[in-house]
Amino acid sequence: PELFQLGDTTLYSYGVLIMIGTVAGYFYMASAAKRELHVDQSKIQNLVILLIGGAFIGGKLFFYFEDPGFYFHPPSNMFVNFRTGFVFYGSLLFAVPLAIWYFRKEKWPLWSMLDHIAITTLIVHFFGRVGCFLAGCCYGKETTMVWGVTFSHELSKARPLHTSLHPSQLYEAFTLLVLFVGLLLFKKYKRFEGQLFIIYLVSYSVARGFLELFRGDLRRGFVIDNVLSHSQFISLIIISIALLLYRKRRSGAKN
Repeated sequence: PELFQLGDTTLYSYGVLIMIGTVAGYFYMASAAKRELHVDQSKIQNLVILLIGGAFIGGKLFFYFEDPGFYFHPPSNMFVNFRTGFVFYGSLLFAVPLAIWYFRKEKWPLWSMLDHIAITTLIVHFFGRVGCFLAGCCYGKETTMVWGVTFSHELSKARPLHTSLHPSQLYEAFTLLVLFVGLLLFKKYKRFEGQLFIIYLVSYSVARGFLELFRGDLRRGFVIDNVLSHSQFISLIIISIALLLYRKRRSGAKN
């Protein structure tokens, strides 16, 4: 969880991986938007700052509300856990509306930019999941599989320590990498603008719903106890919305 300490300053692996992912995502977005849509690079910097803020607020709010009884009682728990823990769907659901608002404000092509957002999100999310693995958060259930991972560092979020667990973080990181490569390869074959974004929403949501079966951090919460987690419920909603968008966009492309 900790890369190293320098005096009173601690460099955490999760934060470093998020930073690397953000920088990599920025360079992809800046280069692709400038090359394909002639977007001013300085405006991309403003967009990234806006999205980082929105993603932070959304991810942290969803993190707290997954188990408010734990994080708000006593209220001091909220501050104890402030530096750790985010929920990806919270970040996504806050960042996408902000991105749409900014695209319209700058009069950029909305659906083309959302296609770039999909690929950018996969880049940032991939590094974030590797960071989760190093920190031990979003850990998996106990397993006897040969690829099970044992967490032993006392500051690791994984539980129980010294026990073989599914590396659920790496399962998701691999899934994100496959989606990233798939979207890049499919990019030149897309039939309408926004198709990559819709494919991303559906593909990730389906994969996330399946990967939740391997998760062992029960504190993330359930809509139906031990049957339907919060993330699976959100996945179903996103899939439904994305399919409606696909129908609308495909119909518009034909016309």
